[in-house]
Amino acid sequence: MITALALYSGALRRDTRLRLLDLAGRSLRHLETGAWHRLRPGDRGVLDRCAGPTLDVGCGPGRLAAALTATGITALGIDLSPTAVRLARRRGAHAVSGDVFGPVPGAGTWRHALLIDGNIGIGGDPARLLRRCAELIGPDATVLVETDPPGAACWSGPVVLHDGDRESTPFPWALVAADRLAGPAADAGFTVRETWNEEGRWFACLGR
Repeated sequence: MITALALYSGALRRDTRLRLLDLAGRSLRHLETGAWHRLRPGDRGVLDRCAGPTLDVGCGPGRLAAALTATGITALGIDLSPTAVRLARRRGAHAVSGDVFGPVPGAGTWRHALLIDGNIGIGGDPARLLRRCAELIGPDATVLVETDPPGAACWSGPVVLHDGDRESTPFPWALVAADRLAGPAADAGFTVRETWNEEGRWFACLGR
């Protein structure tokens, strides 16, 4: 069985469509990896809210970090996949390979942290992830989160990636709806300052 990281990295190189499945085989999400290589409808509202140094957690091929860098804003992408980091650097982003729960350059100084494209699910525990983000940003900073729509099911547990032929090893993940984000945010010392939707996508800005 292929590791999730290897399947994800291969999908980024080939723009393969992935499915996120629970261990019972139920489809939780379709992942259009090709869309991560260019700015997506709805990205603009996130970018417009970044007014200073920004950490893009789970940056993938770096479209957001690259777009911020192009406007003169200091931005850093972090991703477990060396392939994602190489792709991000090719488009002009600063990016490093690493785990958000491990050492992160500039920890405690970032003005914004991004959890976009469902990355609030990283690690399977949104409150723990937000607590880690609180350690990475400054005292007056914000976390910008993309969520599922209001009323969507919240879920956490082991998942696998499937590319149509192969299934990955399991890893922890979570899904959070817009109207259920306040709970894990509060557990991490944040309040929901703002929510908005753009081009069918839902977002929130969290502050201390």
